[in-house]
Amino acid sequence: MTNGIQLLRSSSLFSGAPYAYAAQAPPGSRFVFNMELALAAAAASITDVIFTRILVVTNDRDDLRNVWTVVGERFGDHDVPSTLVGVTVLGYRDQLVEIEAVAALSDAVPAECP
Repeated sequence: MTNGIQLLRSSSLFSGAPYAYAAQAPPGSRFVFNMELALAAAAASITDVIFTRILVVTNDRDDLRNVWTVVGERFGDHDVPSTLVGVTVLGYRDQLVEIEAVAALSDAVPAECP
């Protein structure tokens, strides 16, 4: 990858996971904890993401798989380490999904978030 982020895999771990098991950011990176609009405001994109945590209001694994399919389609080949969790409730009424993303950026481009 041209941005220096390395998605790390291991042949010693379960091979069926649809994501990398770890990610390494280059030295001097700055981190952005948002998604696409916030990433764009920081001159970043989805390929700068090094980790996601996806929270879904459900107790049904099929719901988790459905959400994972949508997230996976958006990330494409950039299959970053991720945690997918079913939860009881999220912070806003009628909120069903929350995605936390961590991106690593070089200090060469200052962030200008609105």
